[in-house]
Amino acid sequence: MASEDEETTVAAVPQIVKDLQRTVRSGITRTAEWRMQQLRAILKLVQENEERIIQVIAQDIGKPAHEAFLTEIFVATASCKLAIKELKKWMAPQKVPITLIAFPGTAEVIPEPLGVALIISPWNFPFLLAIDPVIGALAAGCAVVLKPSEITPTVSSLLAELIPQYLDTDAIQVVEGGVPVVTALLEQKWDKIFYTGCPRVGRIVMAAAAKHLTPVTLELGGKCPLYIDNSVDLKVSAMRICQGKWGVNVGQACISPDYLLVEEDIVSKLVETIKATIVQFFGEDPSTSADLGRIVNEFHFQRLKGLLDDPRTAERIVYGGQCDKKSLSIAPTLVLDVPLDTPIMSEEIFGPILPIITVKGVEKAMDVILEFPKPLALYIFTTRKAVEEQLLTGISAGGVGINETISHFGVPGLPFGGVGESGMGAYHGKHSFDAFSHKKGVLHKGMGGDLPAKFPPYTDAKKSLIRCLVTGDFLGVLLVLLRIRK
Repeated sequence: MASEDEETTVAAVPQIVKDLQRTVRSGITRTAEWRMQQLRAILKLVQENEERIIQVIAQDIGKPAHEAFLTEIFVATASCKLAIKELKKWMAPQKVPITLIAFPGTAEVIPEPLGVALIISPWNFPFLLAIDPVIGALAAGCAVVLKPSEITPTVSSLLAELIPQYLDTDAIQVVEGGVPVVTALLEQKWDKIFYTGCPRVGRIVMAAAAKHLTPVTLELGGKCPLYIDNSVDLKVSAMRICQGKWGVNVGQACISPDYLLVEEDIVSKLVETIKATIVQFFGEDPSTSADLGRIVNEFHFQRLKGLLDDPRTAERIVYGGQCDKKSLSIAPTLVLDVPLDTPIMSEEIFGPILPIITVKGVEKAMDVILEFPKPLALYIFTTRKAVEEQLLTGISAGGVGINETISHFGVPGLPFGGVGESGMGAYHGKHSFDAFSHKKGVLHKGMGGDLPAKFPPYTDAKKSLIRCLVTGDFLGVLLVLLRIRK
């Protein structure tokens, strides 16, 4: 049931959208000057409010300050600086070659704003995953409604407070609220919807968009596999695995390694190496570590605890498993060779639990991976080029990290996005600009120079000439022209 505040917001939604549509029609958002002003304003917002942003992130989800700086503040700042640096290049028309049939003329592709965009952001990176798509939308010249996650209300409130202080409120609006507000927003006609979250809600968003034929970018999740063979340095691998699994939002990340597939001759040694690395990173009692976050809320805590309490999983815990409801903390946990039909292997974990599955070679690992929907990320730990190529060509995934986890997210030149159930569309760097742009093809011609053969009536000679032109038979063109002259 909607609260009184939500009812007020729901009632205001249609007018908010109309006002933004009016702004887009005015043409102001198309100018490079306006776009640059907004991007610089976002950079100023982040730089002047860094401490407050880090504080509210910690308040909502318990993310350590250093981690919040690296994974939210730094990435958002870098994204904004790149857009400021490259904006004019991104906006510039791109010349393309023409065919003989269009001669004489020139052709180009002009990127234009899609219009008014709805951005629905998640709770696990509550600042970054709100601001980063907004950067792309404003760079592209769109007006925006940002709907932050209600699961992180303090971050949402701060965004609603700061964005009007720095950005053009005629073109950027923050709308807060829960399900009733999202429902009202999805009922409107948008020019673009950008959603980051789970596949279940992604389907709802896509169904709503389909009513208006609205293009969507869906950044979803899934079970991200990590294959590791006996050719790698296990100590280095364990450090990178532990950083990717527990060092970023305590596993509450869509590209966190969800399960390991390990060759049987190294599984025991890898388990022991990961155990030692966890102690090295977080101490003998990880619940006291200042570098380890907590579960976002009691609902997700109970969900994760339920996965561990499943009898077939509980008997397979080889490390960790401790749960503290009061502090919403779950220790880094290793589960060895849990059956594939248990709940922990049938859904995305999104937490600090790491199943390890023993396999006999890369072919068996691929068989397991292919049992699940296409993942958002695939991680390959090997020094064998043949194995790397086998997995790269045999497994479809949104992105791939080879001998590394998570870090591909921070490379702006790489498109970040899913495939199949893990999402559609991509962003980051210029890909963010493209996500909110329409590529308009334009052919320019003057008033002269037309080839008479283009126009009726079509004689046999004209038909022959046109056929030779469109097929690139230049010798045939010459022969036809000589025949016509005779």
